[in-house]
Amino acid sequence: MNFKSSTVDFTVPQVMGILNVTPDSFSDGGRFDDTERALRQAEAMVRQGARFIDVGGESTRPGAPYVSEAEELERVIPVIEAIHQQLDVVISIDTSKAGVMAAATRAGAALINDVRALQEPGALQAAAQAAVPVCLMHMQGQPDTMQQAPQYTNVVNEVCDFLQARVDACLEAGIDKANIILDPGYGFGKTVEHNYQLLAQLASIQALGFPVLVGMSRKSMVGKVLNNDVQDRLAGSLALATLAAQAGANIIRVHDVAETVDAVHIVNQFLAVKQSFRSQQ
Repeated sequence: MNFKSSTVDFTVPQVMGILNVTPDSFSDGGRFDDTERALRQAEAMVRQGARFIDVGGESTRPGAPYVSEAEELERVIPVIEAIHQQLDVVISIDTSKAGVMAAATRAGAALINDVRALQEPGALQAAAQAAVPVCLMHMQGQPDTMQQAPQYTNVVNEVCDFLQARVDACLEAGIDKANIILDPGYGFGKTVEHNYQLLAQLASIQALGFPVLVGMSRKSMVGKVLNNDVQDRLAGSLALATLAAQAGANIIRVHDVAETVDAVHIVNQFLAVKQSFRSQQ
């Protein structure tokens, strides 16, 4: 897939490093809400093997407060400009606001990652005009209410139906089919069981015909199974990344880049040997 001047190979899973420039994100809030610290973190993640850096200026954790467009722009644009000037990496802007999408892509972002799947006012038009890839994510409800007893008749079918509807809206708005990525939205209006059903049936999302991004790093689908706090979820997050890589996920969005890159390399080696063995039979 092409991201402005960069081409990314999706025949193997790629790792996206999370860079929250917010004071209140669930895992690393306040650690990188300064341009210099954010740039140093981005540099570290690129050295560790991240192919994407996902810059977010508004927390989408359950119960997160609304952030104005002006404040979000103030947080993300200096960071995107600094990364764009100094690092060879695809910059993703994690936003739902049309104005932020437009400004961020002008500043150097080459991917729009929207948890609301371009449903906010002007978002479809902004993404079409930016002419960069977009990631459409499923979310039931809104961040302030999404984890209050989420319910589905069939979570996999409903997520697929939603994503297909958003793909159709994108195509109608003039977004190129080759510029669409899908995300089932782990932890966004889902119970632990819903999340694992979506992981177990990731092939159903892939069957829609687009690259798939997964974001499970440090989330409650780890913590509620292992009964541990956010800072103790590395092993569980790596297990999920490994399963996702084996299942064919194209982008794995994580906090712990170096460890995830190692896990993906092991999966790639395993799959390559497995394929070679099969071809010899």
